Amino acid sequence: MTLNPIKIAPSIAAANLLCLGDELKKLEAAAVDAIHFDVMDGHFVQLLTIGVPILEQVRAATKLHLDVHIMVTNPDAVIDDYLQAGADTLSFHIEAAQHAHRLCARIKQAGKRAGIALNPATHWQSIQYLLPDLDQVTLMTVNPGYSRQPHLTTMHPKIREFADFCRAHNYAIDIVVDGGVSLSNAGTLAKLGATTLVAGGAVFNGGNTEEAVNALRKAAAGSTGI
Repeated sequence: MTLNPIKIAPSIAAANLLCLGDELKKLEAAAVDAIHFDVMDGHFVQLLTIGVPILEQVRAATKLHLDVHIMVTNPDAVIDDYLQAGADTLSFHIEAAQHAHRLCARIKQAGKRAGIALNPATHWQSIQYLLPDLDQVTLMTVNPGYSRQPHLTTMHPKIREFADFCRAHNYAIDIVVDGGVSLSNAGTLAKLGATTLVAGGAVFNGGNTEEAVNALRKAAAGSTGI
C-alpha cells in the first residue's frame, strides 16, 4: 500500500521573529503544508509566547494553512479569539478544556478544522469518544513549554497504538507529532503512523529553510516506501 506523503508544519515560534515577514516568504517558497503556530500563556506552560495580534498579522501576510496550537489554561474562554484571528486548524489541550465536545463543535461551526493536543502523560483513550468530531490530534513528544527538549521515544508506542486504532475504525484523522522532530527520527515517526511532523529547530536552525524542509520530507519518506 502506498502511503500519502508526510506533511511538514514548521513551528513559527522557532523562526526569527524579528524578520517574520521574510521567514513566511521562505516557508512559502519551501511549499510547506502548514505553519504551526504555538500559543503559550505562562500558566498552562511556563513560557509566554505570541498570541492573537501576531496571528492576525501572519494571517494577513500568507495564504498558508495556519495550524494554531493553544497551550492555555482557559481554551473555553479564548477559542473564539483565535478562530476570528485566522486559524485554519485550532487545537486545544484536553487537559485544560472544561467542555471539549462543545469546543470541537464551535470550531467546526466556524468552518475550521478541530484538533486536540495530548501531553505525553495523557493517554489517547481520554479522547476516544471525541474522535468522530476531530480532524486532527497532536501527540506531544516533549512536555510542552520549552524548546530544545529531547524527543521522548517512550511516546512511540502511543503513536503506533493511536494510528492503528484510527485505521481500524476508519477515522480520517491527521496524526500530528510535535516535539524534538529531526532528520534522525522523521522516518521512524512516519512509519509509526504520523501524518504531519511539526519541526522547529530542524527547519530554522540550518540556514536554508527550503533545503531543511526537503530534507525532512526525504527522511520521512525513506521509511514509508513512498
